[in-house]
Amino acid sequence: MGPVSANLPVIDLASPDIAAATKSVRQGLMDYGFLYVINHGIDEATLKSVYAESKKFFEQPMEEKMKYEKHSTHRGYIPPETEGFEADSGGKGDLLECFHIGSSESKARAVNVWPSAERLPSWKETMESYYDCAMATSKKILSLIALSLDLDAEFFQPDRPETILRIIHYSGHARGSKYGSDKGANPHTDVGMLTLLSTDGTPGLQICRDKDARPQLWEDVHHIEGALVVNIGDLLERWTNNVYRSTLHRVLLVGKERYSVAFFVWPSPDTMITCIESCRNEANPPRYAPIRTDEFLEQILASAIYKY
Repeated sequence: MGPVSANLPVIDLASPDIAAATKSVRQGLMDYGFLYVINHGIDEATLKSVYAESKKFFEQPMEEKMKYEKHSTHRGYIPPETEGFEADSGGKGDLLECFHIGSSESKARAVNVWPSAERLPSWKETMESYYDCAMATSKKILSLIALSLDLDAEFFQPDRPETILRIIHYSGHARGSKYGSDKGANPHTDVGMLTLLSTDGTPGLQICRDKDARPQLWEDVHHIEGALVVNIGDLLERWTNNVYRSTLHRVLLVGKERYSVAFFVWPSPDTMITCIESCRNEANPPRYAPIRTDEFLEQILASAIYKY
C-alpha cells in the first residue's frame, strides 16, 4: 500500500471570516502541523520570475556555483550531500542543492552573497522582491496562529526577525542504492517558528504525523495550484507546549527535476520562549523551561544536522 494523501486544511488569507480561518489554522496545526494558504498575496508573475532565475543559477557549472558557497553566516550556495545526513540513507546527505538569502535587518548582521550581476542581472532584484512578499504573507499567517492561541494578533510579529529564503533544486536523478528510495531531502523537522513553501508542482513532499510509529506512515502533500504550503517548526512546538506539532517530513525524488522556495521565520534572537498560557493546564503542565531564541538555536545546532 502506497502513501495516502494528507487532508490538510486550506486557509483563505483574504477571507473576512477570521474566526473560521483561525479555527481551521488551529485544527490543522494540531492534527498535521501543516496547512495550505490561498490568496496569500504573492502573485503568479513574481513566482514565475523566482523559478526562472532559480533555474538560471542552478544550471551553471558547479565551479561557478561554488564561488558563492555558504560559510559561517549561513548565506550563499550549498552543494548536494552537504546537509541532512541520515543512517537510513547509508550516511548520504540530501541530494538537493540550494541557496540561502537572509534578512538585511538581521541582528546577526550577516551579509548576503549574490551571484554575479553580469551573469544573472535580474537575480538579486527578483529574490529581494519575493523575500518582501514572503515576509508580508508570513505576518498574516502568524497573526492567525496567535489568534488561534487566544493571543493578541501581534504576539508573534518579530522585531527584526531572523529569516532565511532558501532556493532549492532537486536533480531528480536517483542513485542506485541498497537503502531503497532515494530522498532529495531526508526525514527531518524544521527548527524555527514558521516555514512558507512554494513548489513548481513536482510531487515528492511527504509528511509523517507519528515519527515514533513503526513502520512509519507517510502521507503525500499534493500540489494545489495557487496555494502555498505552511508548516511550523520545533521552536513553535515548544512555545505551544506540544499543542501544535512540528511534523517530520521528507522529499522523495520522482525522476524529474524539482524546484521549490522555502521561507523560514524565527523570532528575534532575544525573544524569550515561555509556555503560552492557553497551552498549559493541570493535565498538561509546561514541558519545557523558558529559553531565549538564540540559546535554543545554539542547542539545536550543537546536536542537529538540519540548520533550518
